Amino acid sequence: MNLTRTTTMLCVLALSTSGALAGPRGKTARPEEAATPSKASVAPDPTRPPPPEKRRMVGILDVRVEGVPDEIKAAFERGLEEQLDTKIYWLSSRAQMRDRMKFSTKWVEGCLVGPCLAELRTQTNAELVLLAAFNGSGTSFGHVVTLVRTDTGRVLSQESGRCDVCTVNEAMAEATLATMRLLANVPDKLPDEAGDQSAAIELAVGAEHKKLAVAERATRRRGLVLTLVGLAVTGAGIATYVANDKPDYALAIAAGGAGMTLGGVVVLTF
Repeated sequence: MNLTRTTTMLCVLALSTSGALAGPRGKTARPEEAATPSKASVAPDPTRPPPPEKRRMVGILDVRVEGVPDEIKAAFERGLEEQLDTKIYWLSSRAQMRDRMKFSTKWVEGCLVGPCLAELRTQTNAELVLLAAFNGSGTSFGHVVTLVRTDTGRVLSQESGRCDVCTVNEAMAEATLATMRLLANVPDKLPDEAGDQSAAIELAVGAEHKKLAVAERATRRRGLVLTLVGLAVTGAGIATYVANDKPDYALAIAAGGAGMTLGGVVVLTF
């Protein structure tokens, strides 16, 4: 009896020990999995531009000053960054544009308009570039702000202004507002200038073709009339010549009719 009780206790003890060692069932996370953050927790890089279909990318290509402090350049850029709607525009500063173009083997410094902007578009994805110029003397200040398309290299829009009695800050604020107005008036889809030019050419050519066709029909009518009248006059001259004992004037009438007929044939031929 004691032997049986002892054996039973040993079995229970063995089962309890094996259960404690086994621990709770389930999948245990690997150390490397626990240390690796999920994709959803990785924050996006704020320095990378968004996809082109989401925001319009505008690059500040050049800001020139004359007669005003050089600090106006940086202040102008900061003003735009603070006021532009970041849900619509992605603004690249002059420094960012230069940084992206430094690895290009085709880019030439000083390119502001024209076909050379195609390389800038390739490297930066900027749809538009901004050119700004400030000048001042005393209390008189002026500005010119220009938007240029990078696909065609042509000026899309421009606004200029001048203040005879104002401060530098007031002049810069007005230039910033002018830039905002230009950007606000940019259509969602830029005009297809090449297509518009082609359509205009086709329209002009079509109009000229119509004019030529009308002129050609009128010429053919004149030629046909001239031929028929000439034949009639020639016939009348011959009939008169035969019926009236061959008068000289009948020969003249017939010759005139023959000339008219020849002229009509020439007109119809050419």
